[in-house]
Amino acid sequence: MNELIMSIILAIVQGLTEWLPVSSSGHLVVAQEILNYHPGLYFDVALHFGTLMAVFVYFGKDIVDIIEALLKGKWKSENGQLGLLIIVATIPAGIIGYVFNKLFESAFTSLIVTAAGFAVTGMILLIASIEFRKNDKKQPSYWDSWMIGFAQVLAILPGVSRSGTTISAGLLRGLNEKSALRFSFLMSIPIIFGAGILEIGNRTLPSDLIWATLIAFLVGLATIWFLFRIVSNSKKNLRWFAAYVFLLSLSVFIWIALR
Repeated sequence: MNELIMSIILAIVQGLTEWLPVSSSGHLVVAQEILNYHPGLYFDVALHFGTLMAVFVYFGKDIVDIIEALLKGKWKSENGQLGLLIIVATIPAGIIGYVFNKLFESAFTSLIVTAAGFAVTGMILLIASIEFRKNDKKQPSYWDSWMIGFAQVLAILPGVSRSGTTISAGLLRGLNEKSALRFSFLMSIPIIFGAGILEIGNRTLPSDLIWATLIAFLVGLATIWFLFRIVSNSKKNLRWFAAYVFLLSLSVFIWIALR
C-alpha cells in the first residue's frame, strides 16, 4: 500500500479515536501493526497536535476566559476556579508520565498490553454508564479533580482511553454528562501539549507533516461535536463504546494467538 495512503489512514484513525472513549494510542498501535507501517515519533506528535487544535477551536471561548481569569488573578471566579481545577487534575499524570516516561514507552510496542488496555477501558466505561448516583454537578471540587487526574494516569498505557477514563471518573464523581465531557477535554490540553514538548524537546516538526496535522484536526473537530451529541444525552450511551472496545480487545488477543 502507498505510504501516503497509509499515513492518511493513520491521521483519520487519530482524529476519530483521540476524543472518542476508545484509546487513540491503542488504535494507532494496532493500525500500524496491521499496515506494517511505523512513520515515527514526529508523525505521531504531528497527529496529536492536530487533535489538540480541535479542542482549541471547539472550546476557544472557554480557554480564553480561563486564561484571562488566571492572568488577572480572578481565582475565585467561575473561570478562575476552573483553571485551577484543571491544573490540579493535570498534576498526577504530569508527574508520573515524566518520571516513568521511558518505562511507559516500551508498552507501546506490546500488542498484549494494548489488548489488555482495551479491556480495561471497556470495564471503566461500563461502570460509568451505571446509575450509581445523581449526576447534577456542573463543576468538580478540588478532590474530584484530583481523582479525575489519577484516572488520567491509567491512560498513559496504550489501549486505555484518556477521554474514556476522565469522562468516566467525572461521571462517577457526580458531574453531569456535559460537564464531565467539557472538563475531560479542557484538562487534555496541558497533558497532550506537555507530552508533545517532552517528546520533541526544542526540535521543530517537519513542515511536510502539516497535512497530517490538518486531517487529524478536521476529523477530531467533527468527532468532538459527535461525542457531545451522543454522550451528553445520556451516559448510558457509553455502553456502546464499551461493547466496541471489549470486542476489539478480544479480536487483538485472537490475532496475537494466531500469529
